[in-house]
Amino acid sequence: MLKPSDATDFRRSAIGLTLIASPLLQLTATLVDPGTWGDSRETVSYGDNPALAQLQSALYHWSWLLLPLAALGLMRLTSRRGTVLGHVGGVLTALGFLNVSALLMGDPVEWWLGRHYPPEQAEKLFDEVYNLPGVVLGFQMPWVFLGPLGLLLLLAGLTRAGVIRWWMPVLGILVWILPNTVEYGPISLVWSGANLLVLGYLGLKVLRMTNAEWASYYPSYPSADPGVTTPDSYAKTTA
Repeated sequence: MLKPSDATDFRRSAIGLTLIASPLLQLTATLVDPGTWGDSRETVSYGDNPALAQLQSALYHWSWLLLPLAALGLMRLTSRRGTVLGHVGGVLTALGFLNVSALLMGDPVEWWLGRHYPPEQAEKLFDEVYNLPGVVLGFQMPWVFLGPLGLLLLLAGLTRAGVIRWWMPVLGILVWILPNTVEYGPISLVWSGANLLVLGYLGLKVLRMTNAEWASYYPSYPSADPGVTTPDSYAKTTA
């Protein structure tokens, strides 16, 4: 596992481990987040416990940085079937979660304002900054929705490719769409736990693949010259 000299083994292992690490970090972030258990106004809950506020921001940040790497790697499994869905889904997932991660820089602003101003004033000051047109158009709308949409398309592509079963995209709809309809709080643990179930299951499936199984999803490029090495034949020789 994770043999740098073996392209197939390293990529398969790295993607599998990343698919497990990303949702684990997110679930941990939800558990330690003061906003999960405290006041729904983050300027208040973050201000009450700035140490945990900073920790949850860092955990969410790294969770959403790791996921794009896994998504781009999973595109390889849609090389034969589900290619368009895989490509579009992988790119949208990467762009969406990288963008959402950038918004986490607002968390330390909220807890700092909450420590130095009354709740109403702190919220007003924060909203004045985050409602600037450049922030809204550049970081919030519609980019925050690209990640969940991309994951659903990627899972659909993987289903089409025969990598996973149909229930994973269906569960993914519940995991990544419904949280946007309810207020952040203890119920968020349900969504974070389900996220771990979906992505963790996929990660374990990837780790349990043999290198030959992983390479079997690569397309074949027949050559007129039998002495020429193709990507498919190279993958099989290194598997």
